[in-house]
Amino acid sequence: MLSLSDPCAEDEAICDWVYTETGNQGLATISDWFVGVPLALLGLALLGLAVRWVLHRLIDRLVKRAESGMLTGHVGRLSFGQRMNAALARAEAAGASRRVQRAQTIGSLLKSIVTGVVIAVIVTMMLSELGANIGPVIASAGIIGVALGFGAQSLVKDFLSGIFMIFEDQYGVGDVVDLGEASGTVEAVSLRVTRLRDVNGTVWYVRNGEIIRVGNMSQNWARTVLDIAVGYAEDLAHVRRVLQEVAHELWEDEDFKGLVIEEPEVWGVEQLGIDGVTVRVTLKTAPMEQWAVARAMRERIKARFDHEGIEMPFPQRVVWHRERPEAAAAGDVPPGNGD
Repeated sequence: MLSLSDPCAEDEAICDWVYTETGNQGLATISDWFVGVPLALLGLALLGLAVRWVLHRLIDRLVKRAESGMLTGHVGRLSFGQRMNAALARAEAAGASRRVQRAQTIGSLLKSIVTGVVIAVIVTMMLSELGANIGPVIASAGIIGVALGFGAQSLVKDFLSGIFMIFEDQYGVGDVVDLGEASGTVEAVSLRVTRLRDVNGTVWYVRNGEIIRVGNMSQNWARTVLDIAVGYAEDLAHVRRVLQEVAHELWEDEDFKGLVIEEPEVWGVEQLGIDGVTVRVTLKTAPMEQWAVARAMRERIKARFDHEGIEMPFPQRVVWHRERPEAAAAGDVPPGNGD
């Protein structure tokens, strides 16, 4: 509370100077309040801006350092030639993109936290400079924080989940993921919501706090798994040899260099079904390429099976015909069944 009769304090230079020149204590006190307090508030505001600017610059430097980090020490240990070099280049490009996005998101989060803390501290110091009792203010802020924490538990859960997802690099923009209720290509990742688009073009918004599990089909490498069914009358050794040849031709095809990153494998008989035998073929591919490789393999297998005369299975049924006992005894055989 401003009192016009109180003498100037020792550190109130403006009040002392005005009182010395005019001899009016009230005028000296008013002058000190209208000149000294605004200057102090301005100084605090400038101090806050300076601290915020310095901290943001430090965060920007950390983000740039994280963005420019490169994978090293791998090329010299590879022995697959151009194919593996192309696959490695794809992996490094994808990793660099993910690293940049993750670093920028973390930097944005840190800047928001720094700004909030600096503003809270500066505003509290300004209230203290104005003569307000900041004890109740701090206590009220704590109570409000607790109330908001209880009332917005789901929001806090979403933000915490988003922070851990970003730090752990569970997925990033461009990845194909399965989040349980929705699956598709990730278009945006924020601290609260993940946006993805499924194969039909539908956009899904999934709250991070509601994601229990994540299946990422785009990290590091992928695998094409094909279950090829053939008829029971086919020679399985011949079928396996043909499948191996088709897969090896795809592996050596220049158009698929860098897409198929390891020699394909024919694992063998996977299932004895009702209509035929299922043989499994696998190809290790670059991320996001497993579906294109699978389509190309199916086309080649179909063409090669037609050339080799290998029959694909078709539904077969065995029909048992039972005659009635009295009809069989009387020799009354239904038409069409007397052969």
